[in-house]
Amino acid sequence: MLSPQDQLTELVRALETDQHVFATDPLLITEKLQGEDGTPIQKLHRRASRIDSNGALARVLGKIDGRIKGIMIVMSVVWCISGFLGLFTLLQSNVVNFFYVLVCLLGFHTIMLGGWLVMTLINRDQQAPSWFASFVSPSYLIRGKDDVTKAAVDLYERQLQHSGMRWYLGRFSHQLWLATLTGMLLAIIFLLIVRQYSFSWESTLLSDQALVSLTQILGWLPSMVGFGVPDSTAIAQSRLVTEAMPLSVARQWAGLLVGSLLMYGIVPRAIAWAFCALIFRRKKMRLDIKQSYYQKILNFWQRHVVDADDFTEAPAPIAPKATVSAGKKLVVLLEYPADQDKWWQSGLKKSAGFTSENIENFGIVDDREDMARLKNYLDEHPVQVILGIHSKALPDRGTLRKLDQIAAHAKDGLIVQLLSDTTPSAGLTDARTDNEPVDKQAVRYQQWQTALSARKIGLVDIDS
Repeated sequence: MLSPQDQLTELVRALETDQHVFATDPLLITEKLQGEDGTPIQKLHRRASRIDSNGALARVLGKIDGRIKGIMIVMSVVWCISGFLGLFTLLQSNVVNFFYVLVCLLGFHTIMLGGWLVMTLINRDQQAPSWFASFVSPSYLIRGKDDVTKAAVDLYERQLQHSGMRWYLGRFSHQLWLATLTGMLLAIIFLLIVRQYSFSWESTLLSDQALVSLTQILGWLPSMVGFGVPDSTAIAQSRLVTEAMPLSVARQWAGLLVGSLLMYGIVPRAIAWAFCALIFRRKKMRLDIKQSYYQKILNFWQRHVVDADDFTEAPAPIAPKATVSAGKKLVVLLEYPADQDKWWQSGLKKSAGFTSENIENFGIVDDREDMARLKNYLDEHPVQVILGIHSKALPDRGTLRKLDQIAAHAKDGLIVQLLSDTTPSAGLTDARTDNEPVDKQAVRYQQWQTALSARKIGLVDIDS
């Protein structure tokens, strides 16, 4: 699921695309934010909050989110009560068959947990089942025919189609199992406090020695955390018990029962829940600011308005000319792919000692995992980095932060080659994205020149 700020931002985008009338004019808010500081994401969040000045959009999103969480809480409570009542019914007799009760407690749970683990290993990259989106669709939770409600429902349904929702479903199922096991644990503790039980076992095929070995194996893990385990004498005395047994022996069996429920039921299920929660957080949806809607807003914020009457134009900063080393080089693309495979050849073909053998292609660096992998590589290999930056890439704070990190880890230096989306040998000033005028490309080219000049990072001269 998107974060609450991202959800509000996406809802504003959907409504503005459909010509919705907001409480505050979006154009006015966009113009006021042009001179404010902040990362693109922060400013987009701020913009959405100000457009929703009366809080109407946030209330609809909060209502849907609250009802989904409410249903999850109610289901967890119901599962907990069912576990309590089920075990309460099972332990009505004063003489309890230990292994029969243990199988009733953990048998089906263990099978289901093992099945989940196998399916997770087999289908690691699958999306959530299609029925899940239909089952938890917010259209069942909120009624309304207004534009805001419809757009909010559509937004949640799009999120339910995301691949990360598979782990959300897994986390919820483990939560229900934990609620059931917790109810069973509470029932056991309650009954052991108010009643005195005798524990027995019986078997047609297994001998006394086999049951002693099985019990000792079963009790190994609970004994590691302090639970009592019956010794061989107590196990032998417990066969076919029909009346009250010594209290010390009964406490050993009770400790093993509680310890088994904790160590073989609740703890593994809690680990599975934490694993799903961690993977879901890593695969959580992020706001896609590369959409044309957001790119138009970001491009508008990057324009600089000056008064022509008292403005004296200063010389535009120029990035230093790149110096190509004779050693090994690592070519990297920043966020966008290049139109040609060997895009770096246009900048290096006239360099002394240029050979294809000393070039290694790292690929594209986009998210945090890519950046971490690149920094680890640069810390271990002394190479000169040739960073290819596409004409679509904006020199915003996030992009420049990546540039600074690469420069800090490149032991033999960093040089930059600006790419166009037509041919790698053409200057950026001649490149145009779809429906983008030349002057915007020229402004962006100069912005990169300014950023590289301030960092003293060399720019590959493609025309040399």
